[in-house]
Amino acid sequence: LQTSRAAHSGDITPVFTRALAFGDKIAIVDQNGEHTYRDLLNQSLRLSQEICRTLRCSSRDLKEERISFLCPNDASYVVAQWASWMSGGIAVPLYKKHPVQELEYVVKDSQSALVIAAKEFLGKITPSAEKLGVPVLPLLRSYSDGSARDLETSGFPSRESLFLLSSHWVVCFLLQTTGLVEKWEWRKEDVILHVLPLHHVHGVINKLLCPLWVGATCIMLPEFSAQMVWKKLLSTQAPRISVFMAVPTIYAKLIEYYDKHFSQPQVQDFVRAFCQENIRLMVSGSAALPVPVLEKWKSITGHTLLERYGMTEIGMALSNPLHGVRVPGSVGTPLPGVKVRIASETLKSGGRSYTIHAQGDEDNTQVT
Repeated sequence: LQTSRAAHSGDITPVFTRALAFGDKIAIVDQNGEHTYRDLLNQSLRLSQEICRTLRCSSRDLKEERISFLCPNDASYVVAQWASWMSGGIAVPLYKKHPVQELEYVVKDSQSALVIAAKEFLGKITPSAEKLGVPVLPLLRSYSDGSARDLETSGFPSRESLFLLSSHWVVCFLLQTTGLVEKWEWRKEDVILHVLPLHHVHGVINKLLCPLWVGATCIMLPEFSAQMVWKKLLSTQAPRISVFMAVPTIYAKLIEYYDKHFSQPQVQDFVRAFCQENIRLMVSGSAALPVPVLEKWKSITGHTLLERYGMTEIGMALSNPLHGVRVPGSVGTPLPGVKVRIASETLKSGGRSYTIHAQGDEDNTQVT
């Protein structure tokens, strides 16, 4: 797989600079309330100042120093992420459910110069940071109220999962964000329900940066709960959900809850009609979607889940069409700027040779 380098990378602007255009529009809704784009921008600027003050960086450019941050699934995550980028640093998201030894490994292996931690996680991360000689900056409530990145892969919790995204990868990810915005027709009126972890591409790019890029609203739940997801999906209160993305296991859990609690025919009719009328897009990714789950979900909601393919190591690569036929068991065609090649490897005389079976981009695919 190859992602085309931007011809004019200078034309790609950081997501936080786009927040200026959206001002008082609601960006995040979490357990603490509503947060506007202006709120996020101002809080990120204040935290950026604290980051540079803590690291004694008068130039306000950390020159890609790593900044690890441990935050709940709420607006504080965005503030820490944006502040790290504003400071010229590399944002390294830590996952709250990883054991202490894994968090310590990530901080050490990424050579982080600073750890930012929300109040509820200070006790978990501070001993490791002190052991490594890395300062800890508490993320105060005033920060989180009303150039490159590190990500952990979702599929493999081993230490080998950590990798650095260079400046080239930043451009690639931003290009893929704009590609997804185009292909899935993201718009500022959209409202997405966010229930995924925030240390891999699905949770960070697809469900957070895409909506924030266009000025949409992201409703963030602190944890996945089938009951709460159904409550939000079927709520008539504004902001009303229009986009939902999850992994197959979540859809299976939602189906299980539906079968147990929505057994009456009139309730089932309401669920299907409401989802068809109010939700424009439902996506499944990060693992193969079993066809029975796809078919059951369609019978429940009237939606054929849009399957796509991507991973943290490569970003987003393939997607079924927003409009048109979605083939069960298929992950679609290459996204804009992506070239894909399927090949088999042969070892011969100590060397490797490859047989190409298919290759193409979003416009054309050749099968050999």
